Amino acid sequence: MAFLLDKNATVLCTHGGSVQIQTTNTRVKAGGAYVTTMNDIFMVSGCPFTLPPPKPQPCLKIQWLVPATRVRINGTPVLLNTSTGLCQSAEQVPQGAPNVVVTQLRVQGQ
Repeated sequence: MAFLLDKNATVLCTHGGSVQIQTTNTRVKAGGAYVTTMNDIFMVSGCPFTLPPPKPQPCLKIQWLVPATRVRINGTPVLLNTSTGLCQSAEQVPQGAPNVVVTQLRVQGQ
């Protein structure tokens, strides 16, 4: 069991850039904030990664790969604090896994 990822969660890219979460879920809340699903948008800002030369490839978004297996909202799997994702650059170059730093601690799923 793991905690459901909510809109107010603190998520960082592999290099420490902050993530803004935009969810379309307006039905289910956990800990006072809407729960995120696999189809939501996770945009990265402030990623300091500027290697490899000659073209910098900072993280721009997160593509989630492994969501919850048993919990869904409107048929779409929710995300957990243990879900597997991949930070990507504007050209969809994989940059590493995102870090879920803080999320709600009331509702768990699998």
